[in-house]
Amino acid sequence: MKTVDHVPRVLILYPYDERLAATTAAGEAVRKRLLHATKARIDLFSEFLDLSRFPEAEHIGRMARYLSAKYADRRPDVVIALGEVSARFISANRRELAASAKIIVAGFSSSTAEEMDLPNDVVGAFSEFDIVKTAEMARGLQPEARHLFIIGGSSEFDRSWLARARADLADFSKDYETTYLEDLTIEEFTKVAAEVPRDSIILALTILKDRDGRNFMPREAVKQIAETAGAPIYGPYLTYIDYGVVGGSVVTFESLGKTVADLALEAVAGKPISNLESPQTYVADARQLERWGLSEKNLPAGAIQMFKEPTFWEQYWLAAVFALAVITFQGTVIAGLLIERRRRQAAETESRHRLLEVVHLNQSATAGALSASIAHELNQPLGAIRSNAEAAAVILRSERPDLELIAQILVDIQDDDQRAHD
Repeated sequence: MKTVDHVPRVLILYPYDERLAATTAAGEAVRKRLLHATKARIDLFSEFLDLSRFPEAEHIGRMARYLSAKYADRRPDVVIALGEVSARFISANRRELAASAKIIVAGFSSSTAEEMDLPNDVVGAFSEFDIVKTAEMARGLQPEARHLFIIGGSSEFDRSWLARARADLADFSKDYETTYLEDLTIEEFTKVAAEVPRDSIILALTILKDRDGRNFMPREAVKQIAETAGAPIYGPYLTYIDYGVVGGSVVTFESLGKTVADLALEAVAGKPISNLESPQTYVADARQLERWGLSEKNLPAGAIQMFKEPTFWEQYWLAAVFALAVITFQGTVIAGLLIERRRRQAAETESRHRLLEVVHLNQSATAGALSASIAHELNQPLGAIRSNAEAAAVILRSERPDLELIAQILVDIQDDDQRAHD
């Protein structure tokens, strides 16, 4: 019986070694989710069974005994088996390794689980690797294609994948001249793929082993084939992206990890759990679309494009907005300064006009004052001359004119004339 302070133990079983990116990445997604959800109050253990290179029954037995002894004092509360091989291993060796543990399997389809005849209390986070959806995606991108090639390796898992693909693609393949490339060496796979017609669709399943018995990481084998392939290659695994495939309908590691981790958390909490299915997503490599001249407009709705070069706006939108704001501000300031300059020039022009008017008025006033002053100065001597002339006329009309007085009047008239002249 667990104590209140018991820290739950979760063992993650990987089917192959750490180089198989699909299960390794899914396992890391599970670990991150569990650690975050429990605030690191959980013991996580990992074991890489490497059963692709060592599939012999003797090795499997030794591995089971070794793990049983290793975890004798730390029996896991939950065992997460990633992949079909791991699920078969824990189902066969559950009593020795984790008799009371809750078993969660993941990374394969529910139909595969039914064929495996797993115990009733084993719960699955199933991934339906629907090769037909990947094929439909390829048809949408290559509507002119007339040939279909399906590639699969020589391991037991490779052969079972090929058998399932034959059944699933039975209707789809009727529209194409279909060829299954199997039981070949990696060099033969590469050579045949390089010679296929351009109007071909190539579907890559897995190559864990080739005909010569050499072991491969499937994505490395696919990469070697894709480098010289004569037509686009598609695959149902996210790990094939960035290794030469155009894309496919895949289960992302994030979605698979979340599904598995949520089941594990419910199991640790003692809650009942049941089978779940991880959602699929269409994923495409934007570089491969460009390489083969395939239009992204023909991708399925909601497809995710990886390695897509961002547009200038997407990449530099913040700097562009800042630069636009600066330019707008500068433009506003410059426009304001130009308007102010025009206003100042208009004001200066108007000021000059008004100054000229004032000068003109001042000149007019000055001229008027001078004219009045001159008129005043002239009126005095002219008035005196007139008065003296009138007086002389009166004296001359008298009986005895006073000549001396007339002479004096004439002198005054001469003086007034001189004054007027001055």
